[in-house]
Amino acid sequence: MQVIRLPVLADNYIFLLYDATQNIAAVVDPALAPPVLQRLNILNARLVAIFNTHHHGDHIGGNQELLHHFSDLVVYGGAEDRGRLPGQQVFLKEGDRVGFGDRQGEVFFVPGHTRAHIAYYFPPCKTGETGELFCGDTLFSGGCGRLFEGTPAQMVNSLGKLRNLPDETRIWCAHEYTLNNLKFALTVDPNNPDLQARHAEVKALRSRQEPTIPAAIGSEKRTNPFLRWDNPEIQKAMGTQDEVRTFARLRGKKDLF
Repeated sequence: MQVIRLPVLADNYIFLLYDATQNIAAVVDPALAPPVLQRLNILNARLVAIFNTHHHGDHIGGNQELLHHFSDLVVYGGAEDRGRLPGQQVFLKEGDRVGFGDRQGEVFFVPGHTRAHIAYYFPPCKTGETGELFCGDTLFSGGCGRLFEGTPAQMVNSLGKLRNLPDETRIWCAHEYTLNNLKFALTVDPNNPDLQARHAEVKALRSRQEPTIPAAIGSEKRTNPFLRWDNPEIQKAMGTQDEVRTFARLRGKKDLF
């Protein structure tokens, strides 16, 4: 399974999954249809699935147009998003499986950013493959999504599920927010050498207009404060040893950053 990153809008990423052996494709969170159709035309591939993570317009905006072009296209999304995803046909819950090509993906229920958010994790099935996580707006490189419909406790639980994935897992998050996220992270974790190195790396990448996505779970566990609510230094900076309060205070500070 090849993952093709399509930058759209101001800072969104659409992810096209491509199986060359079957010449089929799936798309994760198509904000717009034209870039997807253009790449499918180049690949001469048939689109068989839309994997939506949540209902926001910059993740589902292309659903209807893509359905118009592919009559047998299947739209997947969270069961709690019923009625909010255009064309949704499959209603997924925690632990459900989705298939694409020779890969089987596991569904995580990760409310917080929205009440119905899900993520898709495709573990490696062959030697040399990495796990691929498509997490929408739950986890960002260096950050996490705003809490529009969920609670801090929900988000800590959701991020905890993703934090437990293997370190080499690649994170395909839906926005290029990394540099700003790491600028904030340095304000609450300034003495973290891994964070300092990651910030320098990302700053160099963005100066060349290069993407920072995918990121790796292992790196995020060392540098992303929103995965380190149980770290003593982060707790000290937030003035509490309570993990949920630590996270909530972090998120509140980032909202104002």
